[in-house]
Amino acid sequence: MLRNGGLILYPTDTIWGIGCDATCAEAVKRVYELKRRDDSKALIVLLDSADRLDHYVVDVPYMARELMDVAVKPLTIIYEGAFNVAQSLLGENDSLGIRVPQEPFTHKLCQLLGRPLVSTSANVSGAPSPATFSEIDESIKKGVDYVVEYRQDDTSCHEASNIIKLSSDGTFKILR
Repeated sequence: MLRNGGLILYPTDTIWGIGCDATCAEAVKRVYELKRRDDSKALIVLLDSADRLDHYVVDVPYMARELMDVAVKPLTIIYEGAFNVAQSLLGENDSLGIRVPQEPFTHKLCQLLGRPLVSTSANVSGAPSPATFSEIDESIKKGVDYVVEYRQDDTSCHEASNIIKLSSDGTFKILR
């Protein structure tokens, strides 16, 4: 489904997300439309390994790997100079938020795709992020091409990731 430009609704290492192949501009456009989100607001992507960062970021600061090593909860890092993804995913200075999930399901999904996977909360823009599958709006469920069955009955609350913006000179700013 993902390799053919489809959208999925899936449990991530944090909250439920809408996903697609981050290299497919048409699929990314569909995510923005489904969320009713302005495409000037960047989305994040997931990778299966920090070793793959060099395929999508011009200059990965050494500090990025250090931060990932010491993070105790999921960590999204915003890098400058991203490439090899749909242009609409990029923010100012060609920035892109990337997370390497450790949770087995999400990690395996990223690994099998072999490309960056878009990960954005499964909600209409401006609405609260759903804590569980049952809280996801029906328009989101019906707007994707495939809904992952895993963890639909899970009622435990999961939190969004921490977000850090990391500049190429190694300075950083904690955003969440």
